[in-house]
Amino acid sequence: MYRRTASAVFLGLLSLLVLRLWILEPTVVESTSMAPTITAGSVIWLDKVSPGVAGIRSGDLVTFRNPDDGAMMVKRVVAVAGQEVSMQDGVLQIDGTAVSEPFVDQRTIDGMYFGLVRVGEGELFVLGDNREESIDSRRFGPIRTDAVEARIMGIR
Repeated sequence: MYRRTASAVFLGLLSLLVLRLWILEPTVVESTSMAPTITAGSVIWLDKVSPGVAGIRSGDLVTFRNPDDGAMMVKRVVAVAGQEVSMQDGVLQIDGTAVSEPFVDQRTIDGMYFGLVRVGEGELFVLGDNREESIDSRRFGPIRTDAVEARIMGIR
């Protein structure tokens, strides 16, 4: 009887470990670069199974390592391979068309310009929602799709 209980507990703990390490992981966000969507102290749930290239679309929230220092970053994908990105007076433009972004405080980025950047094959252009404070593809360029470690599945 004791052996059966110990086996069940062991399998349960092993399942939780596998789930947390390779499938779904909760993480606390320390940065304000995604505010107001994700605020500092929020818990995000990382889907580590399906960050694959084929499934990533504009609007997805993803994690990857900062190309400069290796720190984990959370950003929004705004453009995928073949698209052109620019910002004109604080308004994001994809392929020359203004994008509606109700989560971005336009007052803080009025007068901001960058681009035109063409996103290459196997790349993603990522931005933080808090554009005034975010370090993102405007600084380090597009990221490789294979650099994506997880997709955000939930925010609490």
